[in-house]
Amino acid sequence: MPTRASDLVTLGLRIRHYRGERGLTLDQLGEKVGLAGSQLSLIENGRREPKLSILQDVATVLGVPIADLLNGEAPNRRAALEIELTRAQKNPLYGALGLPEVKVTKGMPVAALESLIGLHRELARRASEAIATPEEARRANTELRELMREQNNYMPDIEQLAEDRVRASGHVSGALTHREVSVMAEQLGFSLIYVNDLPNSTRSVTDLVNHRIYLPPASIPGGHGLRSMALQAMGHRLLGHERPASYAEFLWQRLQINYFAAACLMPPAASVAFLARAKSERELSVEDFRDAFGVTHEAAALRLTNLATSHLDMPLHFLRVTGDGALQKGYENDGLPLPVDVTGSIEGQFVCKQWSARSAFTHTNRTTEFYQYTDTPAGTFWSATQTGAADGGEFSISVGVPFVHAKWFRGRETVQRAVSRCPDESCCRRPASDLAAHWAGHAWPSARLHAHVLSPLPSGTFPGVDDTEVYEFLEAHAAP
Repeated sequence: MPTRASDLVTLGLRIRHYRGERGLTLDQLGEKVGLAGSQLSLIENGRREPKLSILQDVATVLGVPIADLLNGEAPNRRAALEIELTRAQKNPLYGALGLPEVKVTKGMPVAALESLIGLHRELARRASEAIATPEEARRANTELRELMREQNNYMPDIEQLAEDRVRASGHVSGALTHREVSVMAEQLGFSLIYVNDLPNSTRSVTDLVNHRIYLPPASIPGGHGLRSMALQAMGHRLLGHERPASYAEFLWQRLQINYFAAACLMPPAASVAFLARAKSERELSVEDFRDAFGVTHEAAALRLTNLATSHLDMPLHFLRVTGDGALQKGYENDGLPLPVDVTGSIEGQFVCKQWSARSAFTHTNRTTEFYQYTDTPAGTFWSATQTGAADGGEFSISVGVPFVHAKWFRGRETVQRAVSRCPDESCCRRPASDLAAHWAGHAWPSARLHAHVLSPLPSGTFPGVDDTEVYEFLEAHAAP
């Protein structure tokens, strides 16, 4: 027997459908099954759940199996529209508007039903987009980070896919070339096109009709960034991505294509062989890994998080920290206590001033990695930190391991050592009591407001992407 309201509506419409086919009125059918027409009307409108004995009698009179009445599908297109409209008007989203329900009558035109349903669908779509608040994004990102932590940041299926595609391109060793990336695109049935007028909200645009991948002209004939963008675009196709239905799905797709691109630029077999050899020689170094495959320091550090636990049998952590100490990206499966907010998010939280991710900014020689041991409440960690600068300011990239695994890395002999008591605020977040007392009531700091605090996530088919701008771009570049 159906119990949900939506099931009762479908049941009622199926009874009405078969009653109409038999040419019976409500009173005529009610008389045959021993039920008043008004009571039968409540059943047909989905407002009352019939007893099984009544259903059996109705099925017998209408000459259909009882299973046909209980079928969850609408009996015809009009009935499907009526069901969808009924469900939409029962939705709390519509109820919150304080508007009356539109009674669906037998004489209501199909066009009117379609128009009302279209309005409800648009209302639901806009509400779904509005849900994508910064809080939702942080929660989705936190869930994704925890998921990847559980599997040691390793995705074997994508590793194998990348290995197969790289080998098929003819790549043998060293850095993946721009030409080999182009061959990979051609094997997928796409050509790479470089243009100056990509929409500002996109990194690339894939024309699925004419099989073109549009990329910015920067770094031609081929830098890490350009190769990575092309590989990410191909990743969407190879991984069978559809339009994301939620921000969480969008983040998952973004993680997958980034992983695929990194696994192509630093192929699994070659990368594992390189890192295993370096470990055996106790010369593991992000710098060497970076240079061997022609990628950025950050890309090499992140790729190390994919492979270190699964292939080198060691846990580790990765941090990207801004010049003011805010954590932009982070990963750990080695027990390092990353700072978190009430939602469990780490992005935007400030790391301890004693960690090398921040102390490296004060180091005199910043052309090479800065090495440091840090004693924390969770144990002692060794880390290697490289600093850099971008349009948004300074940043540092750190990779670290528990003390026991430092022996495999270059820089393990460093005498640089620090003590961190974080998350105890007396470590580096709270001023000394005498200093606080001296300045209490005599200082007035003017806070700087970060724009992202007030800005909601952009709407669109893909978060941050201006659909209209993309369509105009494709129209301008359409094949003749």
